[in-house]
Amino acid sequence: MGMKRLFIAVFFVCLGSWRSYAQEGGEAPMEKTELDALNSAIQGFVGNWWNGSDLYPDPCGWTPIQGVSCDIFDGLWYVTALNIGPTHDNSLSCAPNAHFRQQLFELKHLKSLSFFSCFVSTKGSNSVSLPTDEWLKLAGSLESLEFRSNDGLTGKIPASLGSLSNLQSLVLLNNGFVGEIPENFGGLIKLKRLVIAGNSLTGPIARNLGRLSELLILDLSRNLLSGSLPPSLGNLTSLLKLDLNDNKLSGILPNEIGDMGNLTLLDLSNNSFYGGLKQSFEKMSSLEEVILSNNPIGGELKSINWKSLENLVILDLSDMGLKGDIPDSLSALKRLRFLGLSRNNLTGNPSPKLATLPVISAIYLFRNNLSGDLKFSEKFYGKMGRRFGAWDNPNLCYPIGTLAANNGPYGVKPCQEEEEDEDVIKLMKYPVKKTNFETGNSNSAVSKGCCGLGIEGFWWKFVGKTLAMVLLTNRLL
Repeated sequence: MGMKRLFIAVFFVCLGSWRSYAQEGGEAPMEKTELDALNSAIQGFVGNWWNGSDLYPDPCGWTPIQGVSCDIFDGLWYVTALNIGPTHDNSLSCAPNAHFRQQLFELKHLKSLSFFSCFVSTKGSNSVSLPTDEWLKLAGSLESLEFRSNDGLTGKIPASLGSLSNLQSLVLLNNGFVGEIPENFGGLIKLKRLVIAGNSLTGPIARNLGRLSELLILDLSRNLLSGSLPPSLGNLTSLLKLDLNDNKLSGILPNEIGDMGNLTLLDLSNNSFYGGLKQSFEKMSSLEEVILSNNPIGGELKSINWKSLENLVILDLSDMGLKGDIPDSLSALKRLRFLGLSRNNLTGNPSPKLATLPVISAIYLFRNNLSGDLKFSEKFYGKMGRRFGAWDNPNLCYPIGTLAANNGPYGVKPCQEEEEDEDVIKLMKYPVKKTNFETGNSNSAVSKGCCGLGIEGFWWKFVGKTLAMVLLTNRLL
């Protein structure tokens, strides 16, 4: 116990000496107005119980606050980053009545501001909107602004965010924003990342977004956006990721989309685009993921030379109204891992060259009009299992003679109908002998109880086989 008391005493002596050293100029002090603004801003988010001046008298020094970063300007500490929300165990967590205070916008060197699960919608709580007129005060410093998973943060996105001329990253992900994307966002020419996904935004995609020449990521997915793709998006030649999935967008895909020569991900799924696949896709040789599923685009796969997209890893073209054959050029995509062509109107016979794709792990062809014998190997079926999906193609089968029935492709029937056809042909060529009954011999096969050898037995077998062939023909037609 004595040693413990001695340790505590030494600790407080050292702490007092350190504070004296800091006050004498050994460490940069923090401007009082900056400290007061920080404490008041945080209190607005976490609740009035929070007394920063007592808990964290030196937030940029010996009593740091989780989520607060500082830097020295002209010999004084200033806040450069403020992260609110439960990102770590000891992070600043918001109170149910969290709100913005004026003092937040007095942090004049603030470069990064983020909120995670701060404004959460609970029963009986009021929703919060972003301030509209204060953002201009941060225009000279703010480089990153993020609001993630704040379903209680509602209202329109204020156009004043467009005044943050130094902004490089703007993330408004999974919140409750409504209305349209502000037109003046096209003036944020330093943006490299623009993510406004998982909200309830409506209206068209602003044409001015095509001015963001330094943009690397554009994600407007999971909203209610409508209208067509503006051709101006083709100006985003630095773009790596374009994600517009799960909206209400429509129209013909513009040819200019092919001008985004550095694009690695293109996700336009779950919209209403039409007009067929564009040959301009062939210019985007850097593409690794193309997801166009659940669009009535239509057209044929052979309209594109797939060899030019040699870097593709994921290709999902399911539920698009595609017709025609599956081209052999798809087998040239040596990096392809996933091929989705299900729920289309594809015809013909799948080429066994698809099995030569070296790293393929899933091929889905179900619910099409494919026909004929599958010519893949038993080893391929064993490797893929249900990840080779060819079911619900009524006229597609696999030759049962080439592999065991339990090793065939899942959900595909064996080609038994063809064997039936061969039996009928053999039967029609079989010479019919007259029975003793016909020659008047009383020792007939019928009188001996052998009814399967006479003309009548052959006749019924012939009728049965013929009926089977008729039914098969009707199915094929």
